Amino acid sequence: MSKMTSDQRQQLQRLDELPDDEIDTSDIPEIADFSGAVRGRFYRPVKQQVTLHIDADLLAWFKAQRGKYQTRINVALREYVDAHHGQTRKRKDLTP
Repeated sequence: MSKMTSDQRQQLQRLDELPDDEIDTSDIPEIADFSGAVRGRFYRPVKQQVTLHIDADLLAWFKAQRGKYQTRINVALREYVDAHHGQTRKRKDLTP
């Protein structure tokens, strides 16, 4: 990425100093309908590979369902943590 010129920095500074009601946004379409929006679409949490011992019947059940069984196990664990939010979460992040 190239560095900004002095002129570009000055233009941005002038824009920054303008009150919001003086900025012309007429060429930007306003989006009022968010019915097609997807929450978390671009959020990708950090994954960590682990070795985990799970009861054979539980693993068989998850594998028998459609889709990716590891993802479904992760969702089940996330739902459990969210249900016990007040008891286990002291911070936004669960990592130690």
